[in-house]
Amino acid sequence: MEETVQTAQATLKYARISARKVKIVADLIRGKDVNEALAIVKFTPKAASAIIEKLLKSAIANAENNHNMDSKNLYISEIYANQGPTLKRIRPAAKGSAVRIRKRTSHITIVLSEKK
Repeated sequence: MEETVQTAQATLKYARISARKVKIVADLIRGKDVNEALAIVKFTPKAASAIIEKLLKSAIANAENNHNMDSKNLYISEIYANQGPTLKRIRPAAKGSAVRIRKRTSHITIVLSEKK
């Protein structure tokens, strides 16, 4: 008989930052304890760290309020950033030509699990 592990998650869709930049910060905290992850994110000088910090706090609140999980036993079991739709803009360039600017977005998901 399999024992199901209870999880809680938080998702941010259409974040105006490229998934590639988010993955750098996500790799730092994957598998870490929640309190340790918050400390790492707080002192990481990247634009994505503020977004991930807010999302991580939301996931912790979801775990406590919706799933009755203890925040002391939580760790980040999954964190991933997928590419969202790209906003295409045009910038004038030399000789009457135009250059396309791609404003990338991402979908970020954090899944928390409880330690046994």
